[in-house]
Amino acid sequence: MTTRRAFLASLLASGAAPRLGWAAAGNPAYLAAARTADGSFALHGLDKDGQSLFHIPLPARGHAGAGHPTRAEAVGFARRPGTFALVIDCATGALRHRLTPAEGRHFNGHGCYAMNGAWLLTAEQYSDTSAGAIGVWDVEAGYRRIGEYASGGTGPHDLRLMPDGQTLAVANGGIATDPSDRRKLNIATMRPNLSYLNLAGEVVDQIELAPDLHHNSIRHLALRSDGLLAFAMQWEGEEGAAPPLLGLHRRGAAPILASAPLADEIAMRGYAGSVAFSGDGTEVAITSPRGGRLHRFSAEGVFAGPVSRADVCGLAPRATGFFLSDGLGGLLALQGGHTRALSQGALAWDNHIVWL
Repeated sequence: MTTRRAFLASLLASGAAPRLGWAAAGNPAYLAAARTADGSFALHGLDKDGQSLFHIPLPARGHAGAGHPTRAEAVGFARRPGTFALVIDCATGALRHRLTPAEGRHFNGHGCYAMNGAWLLTAEQYSDTSAGAIGVWDVEAGYRRIGEYASGGTGPHDLRLMPDGQTLAVANGGIATDPSDRRKLNIATMRPNLSYLNLAGEVVDQIELAPDLHHNSIRHLALRSDGLLAFAMQWEGEEGAAPPLLGLHRRGAAPILASAPLADEIAMRGYAGSVAFSGDGTEVAITSPRGGRLHRFSAEGVFAGPVSRADVCGLAPRATGFFLSDGLGGLLALQGGHTRALSQGALAWDNHIVWL
């Protein structure tokens, strides 16, 4: 009997159909990488209730993914310092392209589409200096690399295309690393920043934190539809400190640093692994797998309370709340501070969930 996936693959191979949209892959709501019980890795497409609609093998540990805005195509990025990014047809399971960084560069775990899906932009850094770069890939030309430009800082990690479709927000973590062992080389002098670039690579806006917070590495980003950007930070300074780990920024204004009460901030252990706005945009949250907890805030930065969950990290919008994953196989819904289990399995979910 011919399966749906085999039938779709034969259509594409024969040229009888154009590239298929996300409906052909079951209309997944999320992409997430995971490690299976046998130690192998895969990229999963999940529905809104956490059921896996498809899974496609990865050659090594994944970090994050990017979904094409119209067709059932996704890029799975390796954990930094990454040597691969796989372009996957999510309707057929076919590997379309394997991207490798330019000589002397490596991928840093994140990317996004731009120009209505015509370009893929990838966060990269020079292996010898950790200077940041944004790789530019022509999607319609088979993901051919057509250029790059500076990221505006050192060690870029996450990036987001702003709602105007013309501006790229980049989290430059500020940390120089040894690509052979991920050792951090410049903690004493690190300078993270949040940079906004136009698609020609010009810096149009940039913010840095106060000098006493220069050890707070800006790592991950979440974007609300009106342009409000949230950034999650990871503290590289004195152990036991309790700096704010969430920032909010709107272009043209000063950043807002959102703090929890001291005991709660200490419990995060200086580490925010992921950030997301709620589905209705009224809240924003960060997770700490090191602290085994999640912190909720209003969209204005007022602390709304903690949620305890061992090894929680993955975070994305869901309905009017959040969708969570942990490294112990759990997928959960969070609404108003209350969690509800969606599924529990043998998969160890990686750090990030991509909302399609």
